[in-house]
Amino acid sequence: MIKTIIKNGDSLDVQVIHKKRKTLGIYIDVYGNVEVRVPKNATDAQIDALIESKWTWIIKTTKEMQEKTKGFRKKEYIDGETFLYLGKEYPLYIDLDESRSQSRVQFDMEKFVISMQDKDEELIKKLITKFYKQQCKKLIESRIANYQHYFSVKPREIKIASNKKTWGTCNSQRQLTFNWRLVMAPMEVLDYVVIHEMCHMIHLNHDRSFWRLVGKYKPDYEQCQEWLRQSHWKMVV
Repeated sequence: MIKTIIKNGDSLDVQVIHKKRKTLGIYIDVYGNVEVRVPKNATDAQIDALIESKWTWIIKTTKEMQEKTKGFRKKEYIDGETFLYLGKEYPLYIDLDESRSQSRVQFDMEKFVISMQDKDEELIKKLITKFYKQQCKKLIESRIANYQHYFSVKPREIKIASNKKTWGTCNSQRQLTFNWRLVMAPMEVLDYVVIHEMCHMIHLNHDRSFWRLVGKYKPDYEQCQEWLRQSHWKMVV
C-alpha cells in the first residue's frame, strides 16, 4: 500500500508493508525510497503517528539519499559554479582583464573571484586548489594551537597533503598530516579531525582509551563522522 503524505510543503510517497513482526519501523534505501514496515494488525492511526514523529528525519534523509544518487558531477569553471568552503557553497565568478599580468583568486566569504587575462579552466582549478591548501594549513595550525592546552605533547610537524583515502594521519614521531579538502567541511568537522589526530599522539591505535579521549574533547564526534560519510563526495574541485 502506498500512502502519499503532504506536510509543510513536502510531498512524499511512503510504501506501507504489513508483516509478521512486533514493532513498527521506517526504512529508507540508498535511492531515497521510504518503507514503513508494520505488524499485520497495525492501524492507520499508529502508522500515521510513526510517520509524523519521524517526519523531519525522513525528509532530511530522503533528500540526502536522492542527492547522492545523482552521482558525482564534474565541476565547471564558469560563472555561477559553486565551491565548498567550511561547509557552505559559494559561487564562482571569473574576471577577465587582458592587461592583467598575474592571475589570482579572491574570496570574501560571499564568492570566489578569479582574476585572469584569458579564461583557462586548468589554471582556474589550480588557483582554487592552491587557495584551499593555503587556507587549510592556516586553519589547521590555528585549531591545533587552540586545542594544544589539552595535551601534554606537541606535534613535531604539521603537513597538508592530497591523500584521498584519509582525512588525517599521525605517526609515532607525532607528525600530523591532514587532507587539504578538510577546508571544505564545516569548522566543527575540521575540529573533529584535528582532535582525532592529536589524540593519536597519545594513543596510536583506535582502542577504547583513544575514543574516550576523542569524546572528552569532541562529544559530538559521531555527528562529524557522519557528515564526512554523507558529504565527502561533494568535496571536490
